[in-house]
Formats: sequence, C-alpha cells, structure tokens
Amino acid sequence: MKPSYEEIYMELAEKLAFRSHCVKAQVGAVLTKDTRIVSLGYNGPPAGTHNCDVEWPETGCPRDSKGSCSLALHAEQNAILYAVKNNTSIEGSVLYVTLSPCIACARVIFTMGIKTVYYKHSYAEYKNIPIDEGVEFLRKFGVEVIRYKDRI
Repeated sequence: MKPSYEEIYMELAEKLAFRSHCVKAQVGAVLTKDTRIVSLGYNGPPAGTHNCDVEWPETGCPRDSKGSCSLALHAEQNAILYAVKNNTSIEGSVLYVTLSPCIACARVIFTMGIKTVYYKHSYAEYKNIPIDEGVEFLRKFGVEVIRYKDRI
C-alpha cells in the first residue's frame, strides 16, 4: 500500500528532528502546499550563532525568564522564516510538526495563513501543562489541527 502524504511528511519531520542541535528536545517541521514541500525546519539556534550541543553539551543553552531556551527558534518558526526569506507564499499551506505548536508559534502560523497543522506529540504533555494552548488558539480561529497517528 502506498504511504499517504501525511505519512511521508510526518516521517520526514521526524527525520529532520535529528538534525536539531538542542539537547532538551528535537523537533522537526515540514511545510507543504498542494502536496509539494515548500520548506523544512528543525529547532535550534539561528544560523551563525552557537550550536547548543557543542557549546553546552550537558545542560543546553541558558534559559530565559520563563525557563525556555534563550537561543532556540522552534522548528515551525524555522520552516516559516526560510519560506518567507525566499519569497515563497505559504498562504493556504499545510504544516507537519513533531510537537504541537506553542502559543507563540500558533500566533505566527495563524498570521501566515497556514490552513492545516498536523502534529505528532503534545507540547502540553511535554511541558507538563494542562492544555495545548497553541492547538486551542489555532482551532478557535479556524485553523484545522489534527493529531497525527501512525498507521498500524
């Protein structure tokens, strides 16, 4: 049986996560439009800065005031920024990401006109918080959000 686009793109997002230099969490993202890949991303510091796994291999980068990575861009941010930097329209696109978007990423996803988000793992479960704020935000404002389940 042929794999679905959802399977192909989520598998690619999972593979991309291994490129991350983050020692805390590795997340990958694939941005598609009309079943074609328009951009890829994984979490980590901006190009040209420090690679956390090299600079701080035991602890990761310093934490910000909220306890998050002080350097990292999230995987979906990297995918969106790369597309925009290269003048690629992402209005109406579909995002595949291995960890559901945080609230800050959800705001960017909505603003950029991404129509559907597939995610594999819950950010709320990862951060041990009660709800996936990003997922709730996106759904409230009309973005389709689907938790991806592997084919059995």
